[in-house]
Amino acid sequence: MSETVYLEICAQTIWVAVQLVGPLLIAGTVIGLMVSLFQAVTQINEMTLTFIPKLAATILVLVMMGPWMLHTFQEFVTRLFLDIPVYVR
Repeated sequence: MSETVYLEICAQTIWVAVQLVGPLLIAGTVIGLMVSLFQAVTQINEMTLTFIPKLAATILVLVMMGPWMLHTFQEFVTRLFLDIPVYVR
């Protein structure tokens, strides 16, 4: 396997990882920012207050985007396994 093929596989893997994790990170960041603003305005400094909304947002995003995420990952792995004979040459 040449270096270009190896680098292409690595680049595709990183891109799929970004696609799969991106929605979860964006949701967690937005909810965390909103909770932080709420805490700053109300001067409530409770650390557990940030955990529950982030957890709920993550679960909601997983429920809504889970099928798409699973399909994207399945396509990537299937393509990777089917191309093994090409990589071996």
